[in-house]
Amino acid sequence: MDNSHVPQHNISTYAHNKKAIYATDNNGDYTIVASSGWDVEEEATRQALTELERLAADAFVRVLTGEMSPLYFHMYNRRMDLQVLAESTGLFKWRIRRHFRPRIFARLAARMLARYADALGLSTGDLGRLPPAGCSDD
Repeated sequence: MDNSHVPQHNISTYAHNKKAIYATDNNGDYTIVASSGWDVEEEATRQALTELERLAADAFVRVLTGEMSPLYFHMYNRRMDLQVLAESTGLFKWRIRRHFRPRIFARLAARMLARYADALGLSTGDLGRLPPAGCSDD
């Protein structure tokens, strides 16, 4: 992309910040150009955030009903999915899915809870419970 065509749509998801984009200058060399975003990118980001909020709300209900452990809610509430949580903790996805089961989660060792808490940016105490009414604790 030519540096004069780098999108500058001032999208709200950037919160008045800019992002570095590689573009070519007049000589055809790659340079870094600051971009304030693109409308299409903003729409895609909003759709992804809406889906994560829906998943977190669904997870909240599933934890309340005893179907899943609080770990399941906190994963979505922190805007993660199974793949991201696995990468953040260094655990296999099958093992994390097992920890979504309330009885298994209740028996996790303090070291494992600390591992999850660190990856999710929570205290180990907060990891084991839901926030009031499913609100985000960011």
